[in-house]
Amino acid sequence: MEEIRLNKFLSEAGVCSRREADRMIEEGRITVDGKKAETGMRVRPDQEIKVGKKVISMSREEEVLLAVYKPPGVICTTDRREKRNIVDYVGYPTRIYPIGRLDKDSEGLILMTNIGGLVNKMMRAANYHEKEYLVTVHKPVTEAFLERMAKGVRIRKEEKGEVLLDAMTRPCQVEKLGKYSFRIILTQGLNRQIRRMCEALGYQVTHLKRVRVLNIELKGMHPGTWRKVTDKELKELLELLRGSAG
Repeated sequence: MEEIRLNKFLSEAGVCSRREADRMIEEGRITVDGKKAETGMRVRPDQEIKVGKKVISMSREEEVLLAVYKPPGVICTTDRREKRNIVDYVGYPTRIYPIGRLDKDSEGLILMTNIGGLVNKMMRAANYHEKEYLVTVHKPVTEAFLERMAKGVRIRKEEKGEVLLDAMTRPCQVEKLGKYSFRIILTQGLNRQIRRMCEALGYQVTHLKRVRVLNIELKGMHPGTWRKVTDKELKELLELLRGSAG
């Protein structure tokens, strides 16, 4: 019987992303045949794999892909200990989890699914998948600001003297919409990237909304609602992902 990595098993079983699985393994929340799991271990489908007290199997009721309009204050995590986690907020009857993140203070489109292979292809930064945002800032948007945002900005994050993030953002598309607002299309998803880019240039974000991920759009949705991705959208999405690493 073929063995696979435990994080891949949990992803394909629709429990969570591989990254989230690794975190839960490190926290000791996963057991295999009654013993605490270890990061990187391989498992067989005939073994007893549990998340907490719940036994996980590869079978699932349906393959799901939802477009969710996340309002501010909801956290994109599968950790049920967070009071406003997006899994409980959506309350879908089949186990699903978010593809990537949208920070707590932001709103807009987040995709949720139980299709592990789809998540892995969409999450890989090397695949350059587009995400579009509408942003409002605290002072007038200048041409110089737009030009610097488009070329790429060095962003950093430090905690207690430790550098957690130090990166130059990729060139991106930026368009002025109003005196204090602009549209930006990214092909990467660094932690709080747009907010950090703006801060590096002396701007504070006052409102941020994601309106598109690849071909899936937020158009016509209201905060707190969700919908199933249409067959047409899914077909287009799979075409866009064709050849992507996963």
